[in-house]
Amino acid sequence: MKIGDKVRFIHETGGGVVTGFRGKDTVIVEGEDGFEIPMPVHECVAIDTNEYNFKKSTVAPKEEPKKTVQPVAAKKAADDENGNEPIVSFRPMERPEGERLNVSLAYLPMDEKSLSDSHFEAYIINDSNYWIYYTYSSAEGRSWRVRGNGLLEPNSKLFIEEFGREELNEMEHVCVQLLPFKEGKNYALKAAVNVERRIDTVKFYKLHLFRENPFFDEGALLYDIIVDDKPVKEIFTDAAEVQRVILEKRRGESAVQQPAPQPKLAKGSDILEVDLHAHNLLETTAGMNAFDILNYQMEVVRKTLNEHLKEKGKRIVFIHGKGEGVLRNAIAQELKRKYPRCLSQDASFQKYGFGATMVIIK
Repeated sequence: MKIGDKVRFIHETGGGVVTGFRGKDTVIVEGEDGFEIPMPVHECVAIDTNEYNFKKSTVAPKEEPKKTVQPVAAKKAADDENGNEPIVSFRPMERPEGERLNVSLAYLPMDEKSLSDSHFEAYIINDSNYWIYYTYSSAEGRSWRVRGNGLLEPNSKLFIEEFGREELNEMEHVCVQLLPFKEGKNYALKAAVNVERRIDTVKFYKLHLFRENPFFDEGALLYDIIVDDKPVKEIFTDAAEVQRVILEKRRGESAVQQPAPQPKLAKGSDILEVDLHAHNLLETTAGMNAFDILNYQMEVVRKTLNEHLKEKGKRIVFIHGKGEGVLRNAIAQELKRKYPRCLSQDASFQKYGFGATMVIIK
């Protein structure tokens, strides 16, 4: 935290700009009303800073950015009887390597010691000499919802939002749109960027995956958006197709592919049981990560529901197991978004324990 950083208070409403420090434990914050408030350092969090927390360089420090006063604004201030200060613009320091666009998303836990209950923070990082207009959106079915937008300063990181675990399923598919430019000088034109990324929400349950990085003192999950002027191109494929390719490669061209196990009727009833355990659906999970497996399991859920949507009163039990609740929550969110007319409840505890969800077609 340094003078000029924007901060918000953790346990109180409000925030402002850091104007100074009182000792090692107190920071002076100027609010929107212009009053300076002393606050304990541990009660503040920086939400907008140009500092990257890079290691200190042995090279002599560069000159501070020069302040340039706009002539019109300066004249207006001189003529203003109330003595308003002139409008001042800042020209940011530029780096030779900053002429190539590098932009990333970052996710950090707010409480590493209690990851299962922690909320998370989302940031966007601009590692370039360009100003960038950005929008950050998440997919809702076939439409999109903006989660953050604004102007990114050169060589900076910007806080976007705070979110809880209950919102993770809404963030599996995000899109970042960028429009880079430079202010007050000639520059090499960069194309507008539109990048979609899959966010592996399973990683938010594993602390060791929040890795050391050059942008934060804490570990973070980083997702590249554009690297050295090249937008990241992520291929969105069906998990079933991914598994088919893996199996063909493993078994050779002459191998005969085994069909996935079919749902079966529970004995003595018309309830359709679908066992979603990976070992039951897939012959092997070699080459697949947790997200691939989850995506495949959800494809089985969608296919089963779509096949029986016209059968009113049909009862389907999806056996997902207890585990960490990732698959269970994914099914609940899928039903809420795409199958609102279907009813759902915990299946028979006596038979399935906490490891199954019953869906009734309406």
